[in-house]
Order: sequence, then C-alpha cells, then structure tokens
Amino acid sequence: MSLASGNAPHPDPLPVRGEREGPAEREGQGQSRRQRVLIYWTGFSVILALLVIAPLVLPEFWRRFLTEILIWGLLAMSSDILIGYTGMISFGHSAFFGLGMYGAAAALISVQPPNLWLAMLYGLVGAAAVAGFVAYFSTRLRDIYFAITTLIFSQIFYVVIFTWTEVTGGENGLTFRRPPLAIPGLFSTPFTSVTMHWFVVAVVTLSYLVLRRITQSPFGMVLQSIRENESRTRAIGYPIERYKIVAVMLSGLFAGLAGVLYAVQNQFAAPDFVFFLVSGETVIYNVIGGIGTLVGPIVGAAFFLLLREGLSRFFTEYYLIPVGLIFIAMVIFMPQGLLGFMRRWLNE
Repeated sequence: MSLASGNAPHPDPLPVRGEREGPAEREGQGQSRRQRVLIYWTGFSVILALLVIAPLVLPEFWRRFLTEILIWGLLAMSSDILIGYTGMISFGHSAFFGLGMYGAAAALISVQPPNLWLAMLYGLVGAAAVAGFVAYFSTRLRDIYFAITTLIFSQIFYVVIFTWTEVTGGENGLTFRRPPLAIPGLFSTPFTSVTMHWFVVAVVTLSYLVLRRITQSPFGMVLQSIRENESRTRAIGYPIERYKIVAVMLSGLFAGLAGVLYAVQNQFAAPDFVFFLVSGETVIYNVIGGIGTLVGPIVGAAFFLLLREGLSRFFTEYYLIPVGLIFIAMVIFMPQGLLGFMRRWLNE
C-alpha cells in the first residue's frame, strides 16, 4: 500500500511506564526501595547509638573534639541548604554562626541566673534577623555576585563586632558561665562534657531530621528546581526571590543554632568566628563530604578536622600544606565528595 495514499499503517504508540512494567517489576522496585529505606534507618540508628556511647569510652580531649565535630557538621549541614539544594554558594555563614554565638553570650551575661533556652532564643533570633537582612539584598543577585555579596556582609559584621568594644568585647570577645541543662519544674543539672555531648547529639540529630524533611517537601523540590534551571522555574510561575530569601533565612537559622552550641560548649564568643575564613572552611566541608546530601557535610567536617588534627601533630606549622594537597586530590579524583556518589540512596 502506498504511503501517499494516506492509508499507511501507523506505528503503535510507545507504551507508558505502567504498561512497560508488569506487576512483578513494580513489586520488585517496591521491595528494593523498602530495603534501601530499612538499610538507611538501620545505619542511622547504629551511628546514633555509637555517638551516644562514645563519650563514655573516649578520653576527655577526644570527647570534646567529637562534640565540636558535630557542631561544625551542623554548620556545614546548614550551608548545604544553599550550596547543595539551591545552588547558591554563600560566604556569609560565618556571620550567622557568629551572631548565634554573640546572641547566646548576650543572654547568658545579661540575664541572671543564666538560662540555656533563653540563650538559644537570643542566638536564633539574632542569626535569623541577620540572615533575613542579608537575604533581602543578596538574593537579587546570582552566581558569583551572590557569593561576593554574602562575603562583604560577613566582613561588615566582623568589623562591627571587632570594633564595638563596649558591647562585644572587641578582639578579646566575651566570656560567660555555662548555664545548667534545665527544664523548669522538672529537672536541672549542670553541664558536664558528657551531658554537653549528649545535648549536642540530640540537637544535631533533630536538626538533621527537620532539614531532611524540608528538602524532601514541595518547598525543597522547588529549591532543587531553582538549582537546576532558575529561568524555567521562574517561567513556571514560582516567586524565585521569595524562595531564595526563605532558604537563606532557614540556612542562617541553623547556622546560628550551631553558633549557640559552640558558645555554650566553649563558654566564649570571639570575633574570629565571624571572619570569612569560617565560611570558607564550611564550603570545604561540603565539597569533601558531598554537597546535596545533608549527611555529607557532617562527614566532610569530621574528615577535615581529624585530618588537620592528625597532620598538625607531625608537621606543626606546615600542616596546611599536606591538608591542601589532599583536598586538591579529592576535588580532582572525587568531585562528588565522600558521600556524593550515595546522594540518591541517602535521601530515599
């Protein structure tokens, strides 16, 4: 039959997904997914149990060191909301982290007796307010211009804190007494290195679960859409600037929480932690561990801090040279980071 006659047979349409896959295939995929979820939560529970037991067997130095790794991991995880899920590299997280520290310090110094929950409230409000201020101006820009703008804002806050000696203590910072861990009417116990570690584990775990839920929500899907194609996301009708502002404020809020924990852990707040180098290290934690995984930045912080601690004992003042070489090698040969290749599986 001639094709020109218009009676040529049409090819069968491509089968849709449900037609290509039979019940057996769909059942197999469902079982595979349930198995991955089971493995994930089993691993999560084992790691959490090890973190809870760790302070009971570790010596004092390594106990405090592990606690600080978790705090820096929380800071890195907060920045992953911007770097990994929204595609915005921020060098302003040192400002959010530092304002969390100084907010907690202000509450612990001005209010007697010192109250842990009030310190956390002051730190979170201070960090969120600064993040909102920075976001209002910086989210109007994209790519390197956004990164530079956040860097400039962090330096502005650093100069203000460094020079406003009457309030911030200048280069000497602020010292204060650690508050007790207390719930009014229920219990009150002083912080020891063990109870401080358990408190940090609880806060970091809860923060991870909250951020994980947010990144898997429709809001998180929009952030990832912005990362992949901002112009198309805008064309669909999403208010891009509002989503970016909320993302920066959310990221700054958890960075401030990390600052509060660090202040309570070490009982001081210093302007060095507002300096942009802290933001640079935070980006390094993300790159080493794997961006867009939430868990990766914590692993990256642990790897980097342990590496720096170990090499500093052998190379003293030259330890940054091998650290830098190892980091360069990882970027070249492992661009997705330690957990980057497991990104999808970790977020199932």
